[in-house]
Amino acid sequence: MSFRLQERHYPWLVFLAALFLAFIGNSYLMVSDPVESNYTETAIEMIRSGDLFSPRIFDHYWYDKPIMFYWELIGSYRIFGINDFTARFPSALFSVIGVMLNYWFIARISTAKRALVSSLILLTSIEYFYIGKAIITDMTLFVFMSFTLMALYLSYTEGSIKWTYAAYGAAALATLVKGPIGLALPGMIFLFFLAWRHDLRALGRMKLASGLLLYSIVISIWYLPMVRLHDGDFILEFFGVHNLLRATVSEHPRQNVWYYYILIFLLGFAPWSFTLPLTGKPREGLCWFKGILKEIVSQHRLPQTDIRTAFFFSWAFVTFFFFQCVQTKYMTYTFPYMVPLAFGFASYLENHMRLVRGMSGVFLVVYFVLTYTVAIPQMRKASAYDAAQFVKKSMGSHTTLVAYGGRYPVSLAYYSGHAAKRLKKAKDIPAILPGNLSWNAKNMMPFMAIEAVPDTPGQVLAVVNAGSLQDFQREVGGTWQCLHDDGRWLVMERAEQEAGK
Repeated sequence: MSFRLQERHYPWLVFLAALFLAFIGNSYLMVSDPVESNYTETAIEMIRSGDLFSPRIFDHYWYDKPIMFYWELIGSYRIFGINDFTARFPSALFSVIGVMLNYWFIARISTAKRALVSSLILLTSIEYFYIGKAIITDMTLFVFMSFTLMALYLSYTEGSIKWTYAAYGAAALATLVKGPIGLALPGMIFLFFLAWRHDLRALGRMKLASGLLLYSIVISIWYLPMVRLHDGDFILEFFGVHNLLRATVSEHPRQNVWYYYILIFLLGFAPWSFTLPLTGKPREGLCWFKGILKEIVSQHRLPQTDIRTAFFFSWAFVTFFFFQCVQTKYMTYTFPYMVPLAFGFASYLENHMRLVRGMSGVFLVVYFVLTYTVAIPQMRKASAYDAAQFVKKSMGSHTTLVAYGGRYPVSLAYYSGHAAKRLKKAKDIPAILPGNLSWNAKNMMPFMAIEAVPDTPGQVLAVVNAGSLQDFQREVGGTWQCLHDDGRWLVMERAEQEAGK
């Protein structure tokens, strides 16, 4: 008796595939530097301090991101304990929610078949798979921002007040995940969509006063107390550095090139980005999207099109354009446009179901294999886990722990429970400490002057980046012996002959 896949099976197929990809191998994926360890260490220090409101790292208040993702990590730690699986649990959970949300919305406004195809495309794209496992805010932001836009569309097309208020509530939660962009980006997308439709009068039906009041009440749960508790420091660092400065001054100048997000699309949306030659007829699928872009450029106007195409194009285009204008480029910034991209690709790939089934099945297997053969060993290399295990068993009550070279290994503190002091020349330390409108706000780690490093044998452990060993020997001086070498980090100790120096 052969099994025939029916429409009622579609959501279960999507759910099981999402569950499989989101959680495979998570127990063995080490927390990596430089980004993931910041979140995990912050959540742990919040638990230890008993203050679950003010993010902190290395005993300093840390205003890099709002509170929502830290609460997710804390909740996960409280339920399952502190380990690598629980650190990845929030992103994995929201990855599953994001795919199911996509299926629900596309099935509601289109067909179950297109919902199935778009969900499989979304799920098996490289960027979605990666972010679903990464300990970063982007998957949570994706879910809340996607729901904001979906609710706005349903409010506009169905005239339902419940969807209007749902949009404001979801935008507030997105703002608690990553800041003002949680409202600003959906707002710009929807305004662009209404302008295209020559229907800006629809704003009068969007309950702006009461909706923004709801939004303000929700975000005030955290933002208002933070302003009252931390006053100018919070305003300067959170709004000044991590929002205004990020938008106007590139944090990664080498990435600030016009083609950066084009490359991110081609690589991040693979393998599906390589099906573009199958777009078919000029007014179908993504060819229609390309036709819109061509008319905008050549005719300097937006063409007439159906409401659904206008909405999805507005969603994808404004997201891309906005982050292209932002000076700091980062691979996950355009991630919110994945829903309209998946829908656009599904609009022509649903006519190639054998290809969709084949590619989806193959990449479910590919990601499973890559997780265990590539991701797990690479994440271990990107972490200071091995050095931390050595440090943990070697630290004495009077041992000084220092770090030199490379990116500061926050994962060393996460895995060992000991924070290393970053070594710098005494004259250089004041210039790199936080305190003004600059990227120094990220330097929250403890510092120690090289000149102040104790010269007592056996009382100093130095965790040194392997590529910086010669600089360490030249700048710090003395005779050191290597106790541990994992290929990336060396754990060094003063040699006995230094006694009496």
